[in-house]
Amino acid sequence: MKRFFILLISLICCGCSGQKSKINGISFVASPKEISETNIDPVVNVKANWAAVMPFGFVKNLKEPSVVFNIERQWWGERADGAKQTIELLNQKRIKVMLKPQIWVWKGEFTGNISMDSEEDWNTFENSYEDFIMLYARLGQEMKVPVLCIGTELHTFVQKRPTYWRQLIKKIRSVYKGKLTYAENWDQFANVPFWNQLDYIGVDAYFPVSDSKTPTIEELREGWQQHKSKIETLQETIVKPVLFTEYGYRSVHYTGKEPWDSNRIHGNVDLLAQSNALTALYEEFWKEPWFAGGFLWKWYHNHDEVGGEDNNRFTIQNKPAEKLIQSLYKDD
Repeated sequence: MKRFFILLISLICCGCSGQKSKINGISFVASPKEISETNIDPVVNVKANWAAVMPFGFVKNLKEPSVVFNIERQWWGERADGAKQTIELLNQKRIKVMLKPQIWVWKGEFTGNISMDSEEDWNTFENSYEDFIMLYARLGQEMKVPVLCIGTELHTFVQKRPTYWRQLIKKIRSVYKGKLTYAENWDQFANVPFWNQLDYIGVDAYFPVSDSKTPTIEELREGWQQHKSKIETLQETIVKPVLFTEYGYRSVHYTGKEPWDSNRIHGNVDLLAQSNALTALYEEFWKEPWFAGGFLWKWYHNHDEVGGEDNNRFTIQNKPAEKLIQSLYKDD
């Protein structure tokens, strides 16, 4: 009986979010130079109804207490002006946007390990991060973006400085009136102290689901069960819809073993493994009433020049998985 009432509350919550259909999204990679509506047409063709737009801020190392952002040296799509025009182009094609400003650490070090050594450095870093996020909160409000993601895979920062984040969320809500989420990594999503202040539980869903070279859909679905149970447990506690702020698989052997692995390797292309992994994830989650949808990682503006059947990276572009996602997103 208790579980029934929890599910009922969850269904009511999902309904109150105003979401009439799943978020069938792609993660639109920032372009080095200005784009046009022709760069959006492939997004329409894959039947995506949402896109994540991702401007960037940079830090020099894991101890650097300042975020560099919105400067001329950055790519066009990484700056506010590029993000604004990208949002406009997507909206013209009736594609909704989650604005997802992110941090990149030089040399590709993991953002989850950003941590300061002194209170002074923490305060400096927090002020800098606030300036970064508030710029895009104001842009999100100006563009009437429906969802703003306030951070991505920052678990050390989040867990060590919860008071800062709670105050930051209040400041964001003072200027931005849309819905909020935060994108936490698959192994830390249960440890975020402020989910109850947000509208979606955001998870970057790179869960290990199979050790096989080319796993079957059935094997992958079985591999999801332990993780799905943990997601459901948190969802029942927080009573907010779950959003996969990122999900995806490389077209490579053992794609389900360490799906977060983005190291550049040659060969080992496995188009079937990518398609099977995406199918399994879709079949496990898209039918769930508490699941809001997700943003596929990742999609490039220059569609005809990327991906392809000899490519072992995350993108589905010009691979069998592109037609698969088109079919899955169309059917939702």
